[in-house]
Amino acid sequence: MAIATANQTLHTIVVYLEDEPGALNRVVSLFRRRGYNIESLSVGHTEEANISRMTLAVRGEDEVIEQFTKQLYKLLEVVKVTDVTEDSTIIREMAIIKVTADKPESRAEIMQFSEIFKARVLDVAADAITVEITGPEEDVERFFALLRRYGIKESVRTGRIAIARGSVANSAI
Repeated sequence: MAIATANQTLHTIVVYLEDEPGALNRVVSLFRRRGYNIESLSVGHTEEANISRMTLAVRGEDEVIEQFTKQLYKLLEVVKVTDVTEDSTIIREMAIIKVTADKPESRAEIMQFSEIFKARVLDVAADAITVEITGPEEDVERFFALLRRYGIKESVRTGRIAIARGSVANSAI
């Protein structure tokens, strides 16, 4: 079982895989069998037909993560694996947060915080405001921290997604 140590880095791994039933499970099982926690996982379709892009955030030593990338290639559905941790990338996360807002002053403060963080107000109800924020993980965390004092009724987060900066193309095939 993997034990967290001080020299473990949070790695961002991008996996292109064929869009087939069970493919996601096989990738996740590779980490689970070795006792590694996937801190974040996002999957979606790509511009290529029948190819999905998976972004994983996994904490581990560089050598161990390199072994994982090699083992991922042994899975039939996997087309390409890249550890983009050291690359120049844009990393974002999205969250939708429903916050208690049953007082006029708390509504005003939540709206003001939303404006400062460039979050969008999606819904206003008698006792709650629902906001959406997209940005670097640190900004999303800071926004959550500010909203916690009002009472978070419900929230959902996408997890980390990443793309290379500039004109560098990370083509799947």
